[in-house]
Amino acid sequence: MNYGERLKKIRIEKGYKQIDVANKIGIKNNTLSSYEKSIRQPDYDNLKKLANLYNVSIDYIITGNEFSNSPDEMWKEFLDPKTQIFFKDLQDAPEEKIEELIRFWEYLKHREE
Repeated sequence: MNYGERLKKIRIEKGYKQIDVANKIGIKNNTLSSYEKSIRQPDYDNLKKLANLYNVSIDYIITGNEFSNSPDEMWKEFLDPKTQIFFKDLQDAPEEKIEELIRFWEYLKHREE
C-alpha cells in the first residue's frame, strides 16, 4: 500500500469526507484527491496537518509503520523540495552513478577538513 492509498484508508476509517479534510487542513479538495491517488506528494506542513488530524505519525502515512523512536521532524528535511529533487534523481540513477556520487560526496566532506 502506498502513501496515497494509506491516506484514503485512514480518512475513510475516521469517517471524513475529502472535502471536510481539505477544509480542515486548508487545501483544495482536488489537492487532497491528488495526494490520495499518489499523483502529488504532500509537503511537510500538509503531511503534519494530516497526521495530526488523523492522529497518526508522519512515518505511518509514508511507510505504513509506526516508529516510536523516529521523530516527525526528520521528515521535514527529507521532504524539503531541494532534497526531494536530489533523491528523486538518485532513485533513477544507475548503480555506477550512485557510486560516483558517493565518492564525490566523500571528497567534498574531506576537502573541508
